[in-house]
Amino acid sequence: MNTQLSIQPPFEVAEDPKITSPLGFTAAGVHCGIKRKRKDLGIIICSVPAAAAAVYTTNAFQAPPLKVTQESIGVEGKLRAFVVNSGNANACTGQRGLQDAYQTREETASLLGIPAHQVGVVSTGVIGEYLPMEKMLSGLKQVTKVASADGDSSFAEAILTTDTCTKKAEAQCEIDGKTVKIAGVAKGSGMIEPNMATMLGFVTTDAVIDPNQLQSLLWQTTDETFNMITVDGDCSTNDMVVVMASGLAGNQPLNPQHPEWPKFRAAFGYVCRELAKQIARDGEGATRLIEVKVEGAPTLEVARKIAKAVVGSSLVKTAVFGADANWGRILCAAGYGEPMLFPDTVDVYLGPIAVVKGGVPVVYEEEAASEVLRQEKVEIRLHLNQGEHAATAWGCDLTYEYVKINASYRT
Repeated sequence: MNTQLSIQPPFEVAEDPKITSPLGFTAAGVHCGIKRKRKDLGIIICSVPAAAAAVYTTNAFQAPPLKVTQESIGVEGKLRAFVVNSGNANACTGQRGLQDAYQTREETASLLGIPAHQVGVVSTGVIGEYLPMEKMLSGLKQVTKVASADGDSSFAEAILTTDTCTKKAEAQCEIDGKTVKIAGVAKGSGMIEPNMATMLGFVTTDAVIDPNQLQSLLWQTTDETFNMITVDGDCSTNDMVVVMASGLAGNQPLNPQHPEWPKFRAAFGYVCRELAKQIARDGEGATRLIEVKVEGAPTLEVARKIAKAVVGSSLVKTAVFGADANWGRILCAAGYGEPMLFPDTVDVYLGPIAVVKGGVPVVYEEEAASEVLRQEKVEIRLHLNQGEHAATAWGCDLTYEYVKINASYRT
């Protein structure tokens, strides 16, 4: 009798992800004039009050839109619409910035005929400049009119800043005999550093789930996904991930006691993880995605700290860019990531190639190791042999182009 567990995930992945796939959602993106030419104002609208949850940047200079959104969700845990502009962060803008964020919320609510607290707002772009409110308000009239089920691509484009591509993911699973869909879009390219970074994530689902359960799930999933990516070590003022659940799938309310909760959690985790990986791969100037897996750790916290230290090391990132199999930089980062680490048990692999065993080098073919580092996805694995816990972090290489982009970001 074969007792081997199936390796198939308990969900299906969409080939053409759309933020509007879950029942009840429409979206749009338009150009309102914040940027010279590209789309810069987007909206997601739900036909019913959706259970809502969000996580926010830990930066002390939290931008005014985030404060307004926290206030909105705090009223009843429900949202009907979410507005995002790109090209201007409305950060470090004081009382005027806060008033502009409130005005954006109020105008959107008026145009849609819904309570103001059912609207969330967020901005991304250059810090320290005031929003051009005449352009914003004109754009809001336009974007609320054209929102549709086919507006997913225009919304995904409207939220971008230095990104080179849109970022999308979608999964579905069967819950109580009903098809439940989860979809997401994100932006992020630079200033990507846990916890939360210059990234925005928007997730929609038609699952029936209480706002408190949704918030708890988002916190847990963020720790495993969005908080495990880094590009340049900078933590932004504006980052946020928001989830809206319409409840239109008609399943029984989801919670950890629901027999099919693991399915939903797995599908939700997939969407967030894929968005996080796409953000890491699209780091400013990046040519490679770096995935660092830490296994055999004494605690989950230790595994996460070491994985993030290695993937965030500028020396590791530049070594990957140069395809230099300099494993000493990996051990160095692991050591400052967790100073209590026992070096004598650590193994390091570049892809399938062992380069360190028990904390000391082993004989390997240099060119083969360099070839691993030339791949679009570079896998680095550390086995600590000190426990049963594991964690994975994602980042990208550090290139000349990154310096060029950020040396002239405003010009």
